[in-house]
Formats: sequence, structure tokens, C-alpha cells
Amino acid sequence: MVDLVIARNPDQGSSLPFLLRLPIEGGLVFRTSGTWPRTKALFCYPVPADEWPTDPDVVERVALRSCVRRGAAIDLVLDRSRESRSQIVFTKARGRDIVFWQSPRTRKQARPQVRTPTARAAGLAELTIIVDSHERYAYKFPGRQITTVTRPLTCGDYGLVDEDRLVASVERKSLSDLVSSLTNGTLRFAMAELAAIPRAAVVVEDRYSSVFKGGWVRPAVVADGLAELQVRYPNVPIVFCETRALAEEWTYRFLAASHQWVEDDAAARERMIPNPSAGATNLVETGPGPTEPTTAQVRAWARATGVAVPDRGKLRPEVWAAWREAHPGSGDV
Repeated sequence: MVDLVIARNPDQGSSLPFLLRLPIEGGLVFRTSGTWPRTKALFCYPVPADEWPTDPDVVERVALRSCVRRGAAIDLVLDRSRESRSQIVFTKARGRDIVFWQSPRTRKQARPQVRTPTARAAGLAELTIIVDSHERYAYKFPGRQITTVTRPLTCGDYGLVDEDRLVASVERKSLSDLVSSLTNGTLRFAMAELAAIPRAAVVVEDRYSSVFKGGWVRPAVVADGLAELQVRYPNVPIVFCETRALAEEWTYRFLAASHQWVEDDAAARERMIPNPSAGATNLVETGPGPTEPTTAQVRAWARATGVAVPDRGKLRPEVWAAWREAHPGSGDV
């Protein structure tokens, strides 16, 4: 079991008196303003790992039960009965990249880089969904701002592809197909394939209660088989959605959320550790500074330099990275 360690910041001139060290991504170190986010979210400033002192003045050391990065947040579960859960959140404030340390009591003050779904899933204006060429009677996603492309998928029936890599997939099942594939063993192999990609699920066009109404296979055999698969492959949920229409809606929102996760994950990875060779970072120790350029400004710059960008919508993380590389130490165009 590894530890979360808090030490005093040896830099007397810093406005952040503590250092926080996390055993993730090769070791992350933050300057921070407190030892735990009890009444408010704490501002954090990422620094290179070598800033951790060789002989630290340790204030607190607590064993970690879990330390996992999920997109734009790092979830922490400490091995103690009280004040055991918190998050390190990579977000934005006043147009600047900011990192906060928050607990369940303070979570409303800093949120991960996600958007709550409204009429459009995850607030996306457009989405491309790959439909497996072997899928019969495929979902049409009527009334949604999406584009469907039919081609073979390595697993699942509906998927998302990022740079030619399958990053999310949904396997669709009717109840009869679910039962037959469970009893003949093919569902086990399908679950193993789905578990190998970052985000995946099985959606069933029926109620779970219907499992106990089937007469061709003993209900207990099906229920036990589904439970065993969920224990074996916990990262691939089997979701019962009652009707085909609801299963289609769930698939759309799952893939939209997965698309947002891919973008957030890439953005968070870029900002996870400041680059000392860049001179300046987009994170400031004392709080938000000058605002970043707008998307329209970066789009105009990209076109002027010959970088292909869409006419509307979000820009790819690599476009923002190219702009920052061309404007080191600047927050404005």
C-alpha cells in the first residue's frame, strides 16, 4: 500500500505553505494551501517531482487505498475512517487552467472538466458513431446531431474511434440474444474483447425482470451467468434499458460521454505536469492570471499558419498545444 504525503514547503517565499505528493503518473507533486479540503476546495500548483525535498518536513502521511486518474480528475481514497475521500481536479477558472483539491463537502466549488447532459448528450453539437457492418436493424439515432459510419468493428456494435483506435464500444443485445450467447459461451469472449478497450458496455433491450420469465433456460442459470460475468469484467457494465428506444438513447449518451472523456483525458494529460523547459506554464501559483485566447482566435491563427481546423465546435488538443508552443509564456494572442 502506498502513501499520500504532505510536507512543509521549504520555499519561504511561496504563498502555498505545503507540498502534496501522489504516487501516480510517475509521481506528482503539488504546492497547496492546506493539508485537507475541509471547508473549501484548496488551490494546487503542479511542480516537477524533483521539487520534493530530499529531507522533507512531513506533516502527514496516510496510506492510500486507491489513487486513480479518471479523465480530468484524480480520485483519492485514504485508509482511514474519516475524511477518506477527495479529488484532485484539473479544471478552468476565468479562462485559465487551474487545479483544485476538493472533498465531498467542497465538491460544488470545483468540478471536473465535464458538462451535464441536456437535450444534446454532453452538450455536443456533433458526434460520429461507427456502426458495425454486421449489425442488423441498426440504431438510426433520430433527431440527434450525429453522423453514422458503417464499417467493421473489432468488438461491439456501436463505437467511437480516435486516431484510428477504438476507444469506446457498445454491444447491443435483445433478451433472447443475451440468453443464447450467455449459454453457448460467446458472450464471455465478447466481454473479454470489450474489456480490452478504454470504455465499453453491453446494453440489453429489455428489463432485468424478464430474465426470470424465460422458459427455455432456467432463470437461475442466466442470473448466475450474468453476475459471474460482471465480477469477471467489472469495467464492462451490462445495462438493462427496458425497450429498444431506451437502449438506443442510452447508447447515444454513453458514446457522447465517452467522446467527452477522450477529450478531457488528453487535455488533462497535457497539463498534468508542468514542463520546465517551456519556461512558463499555464498554471500560476497565486491564482488565475491573464485569460487564454478564445477558440475563434486560435482557429484564426491555425488557418493563417496552414493548420486544418473545423469551421465550428471545439478544437483538437493538439491545435491548442501548437498555439502554446508558438506563443511561449503568453496568455494572450
